Amino acid sequence: MSTAPAGYVELLRHGDTGHTGFRGRMEDALTPLGWQQMVQALQDESGWDVVLSSPRIRCAQFAAVFAARHQLPLSIDERLTELDFGAWEGVPVADLQRTQPELLGKFWQDPWHHPPPQGESLQRFEQRLRAAHDSIHRQYPNQRVLVITHAGVIRILLYLTQQLSPQALLQWSIPHASRHRLDTRCGCATS
Repeated sequence: MSTAPAGYVELLRHGDTGHTGFRGRMEDALTPLGWQQMVQALQDESGWDVVLSSPRIRCAQFAAVFAARHQLPLSIDERLTELDFGAWEGVPVADLQRTQPELLGKFWQDPWHHPPPQGESLQRFEQRLRAAHDSIHRQYPNQRVLVITHAGVIRILLYLTQQLSPQALLQWSIPHASRHRLDTRCGCATS
């Protein structure tokens, strides 16, 4: 049983999919390793009241199994989807480094002003996630919420709750099946 206080949101990044690069809206399933990572990440925890998930398969399939196993309500929320990488969706980073090094470099240096071609701006992504965060806070006060989502979503939610500079966004390492806690009572975040 979890000993954490009531009123928190636990963010869990999906496990390995066998793919690299910008996979935002791609429907990649978890590999057997990815499933193992997710199970291991949650093996010592059972104190949640509700599970929320991105609709992408790499999150939603595990969320459905986990919620059913623990008899928890499950809500799929489109706002928890990863950034839409537009023309870069599914393209390996190595290919982009070879074919579009200037655009990729600008994105890495300042994603706020240089979004992927035909992709979602970080301003829009932030607005979407700010709305999701506020909704979670309103709908689940003093509840323990497990959110299964993506690295970019976790980065933005940490950025919003820790009130860090936009330049810090890509500096966080968010490994597969890593967990990050947001305290909904005070808006504070910890990893």
